[in-house]
Amino acid sequence: MNSLLDLGLHALRARYANGALSCCEVIEEVLKRIAAAGDDRVWITRVPDQRLRAEAVKLDARRGEIDKLPLYGVPFAVKDNIDVADLPTTAACPGFSYQPEASAEVVRRLVEAGAIVVGKTNLDQFATGLVGVRSPYGVPRNPFDPSFVPGGSSSGSGVAVAAGLVSFALGTDTAGSGRVPAGFNNIVGLKPTPGLLSTDGVVPACKSLDCVSVFALSCADADAVLQVAAEPQATTAIGKTFRFGMLRHADAEFFGDDAYAALYAQAVGRLKALGGTPIEIDYAPFRDAAQLLYGGPWVAERTAAVGAFMAAADGTAGIWPVTRDIVMSGSEYSAVDAFEGQYELGELKAAALAQMATLDFVVLPTTPTIYRVADLEREPVLYNSHLGHYTNFVNFFGLSALALPAGFRPDGMPFGITLIGTAHGERALLAFGARWQREVPLPLGKTTSQLPAAAHDPVLAEDRVSIAVVGAHMSGLPLNGQLTELGGRLESKAKTAPVYRFYALPGDPPQRPGMVRVAKDGGTIELEVWSLPAAAVGSFLLKIPAPLGLGTVTLADGSGVPGFLCEAHATADAEDITSLGGWRAYLKTLPV
Repeated sequence: MNSLLDLGLHALRARYANGALSCCEVIEEVLKRIAAAGDDRVWITRVPDQRLRAEAVKLDARRGEIDKLPLYGVPFAVKDNIDVADLPTTAACPGFSYQPEASAEVVRRLVEAGAIVVGKTNLDQFATGLVGVRSPYGVPRNPFDPSFVPGGSSSGSGVAVAAGLVSFALGTDTAGSGRVPAGFNNIVGLKPTPGLLSTDGVVPACKSLDCVSVFALSCADADAVLQVAAEPQATTAIGKTFRFGMLRHADAEFFGDDAYAALYAQAVGRLKALGGTPIEIDYAPFRDAAQLLYGGPWVAERTAAVGAFMAAADGTAGIWPVTRDIVMSGSEYSAVDAFEGQYELGELKAAALAQMATLDFVVLPTTPTIYRVADLEREPVLYNSHLGHYTNFVNFFGLSALALPAGFRPDGMPFGITLIGTAHGERALLAFGARWQREVPLPLGKTTSQLPAAAHDPVLAEDRVSIAVVGAHMSGLPLNGQLTELGGRLESKAKTAPVYRFYALPGDPPQRPGMVRVAKDGGTIELEVWSLPAAAVGSFLLKIPAPLGLGTVTLADGSGVPGFLCEAHATADAEDITSLGGWRAYLKTLPV
């Protein structure tokens, strides 16, 4: 055993499976690393060493069950606002500490799958903050430079994974707490759809918005955890070609951080190289919704969660002053404010989701910049709010999100992007994120771990609908853009069965053909088979004018595919061009 042991989830499972590693050896290595890290302020409470060793012994005795235990022998950390049996829950407030009788549901699932809880991690008190400095237990040391903030509120969990102390960690995410530490620590941060992972046994921040999140070194590892922690809903893959939303130049805010701005532009370029078509979005409704979280009545939900405790607590409770100010400010809002806030949010959500309707995801900087610990001492509220500029709206809109490493500033500090997808789109994001990690090779956290073999990457089927086109929608012709702008992809070139008559329809440009199935005297017509994401088919149908429509087109091999057909009555005054065998051949007969 040595410090080069790869604690990646799949790396451990492979060595467990072939008998090259025992759980006892892994736990000894974890304890050695924790000791070497010294006072890194990652942990609030740890499982006692001897109890960890005893758990490892019990698991080694169950080696024969490894196929039934998907997280066999995998060490993980838990943010200290999530209950773990036999360990106190503090939410980073000593006076709030209590002893839970049972573990949170998500922790129970992971432990039953063979994972080993190592301890409870530090956080911004009561999960109120994105910086990682609002804790009486100290500031977890950012492994890339301890003078910079680790990100919060799940600060200890992010650092524990990035520093190679555990294989994965649980955080929570209300305003970005499961994504910001991922960006600042060069790791993956999965924020599932609100409600997908149980929040039973989680100290609430904003109960209507809180999510349990997952930090890991790779998307493959995060996916393995997700499939144990919840029952992900069926989702379809992001295709080889895809459409993604990006910031307009006028909306891109980096608070003076030119390096982050350049890295975001570089990430957009890499997405294009991966087959993406960038679509600029109007960020205003996203931004305005983000501002509601701390500048609107939702602050009162934090007051509802822990306001009574704070009001009754004395000076020995260890309440962080900035946290107290934020939480108690919620009492200033009325029931009228709450309703008006909901109305405003509904309008903003509708405007934002309308823009996302034809996109596979939106890509944003995880944060606009990163600050030093000393900066937060000067500006504890303003700079914290800057870090939520691209995160606060996501749970308001009920979306899934995935933070990914995306490069480094010249000073060596990490930069990350976040992919924001549909509700219950987390596995599609993870599958794409795995592709991103292979195409954009970067270190995993600040470890020597390697990406798992490609065989472990999430694999999902694409949900696409084939459409046969015979006229102006073919490649290079005037209406082809109606397909490509919706994520259309050319799949093949083919011919119909000899059962159609083909006509040049009268009308204004662009000229269109009409294809009609006949009982006899039919011809063979050249066509292209394109595919569209299933979700985009409705939008495409709205672009098809009468007398054209979609029906089943029979191909030369006898198979059927949805495609363009024409109502027979519309061909009465049309030119029959069946003998030419296709639209391109007809176009060649026209005068230039």
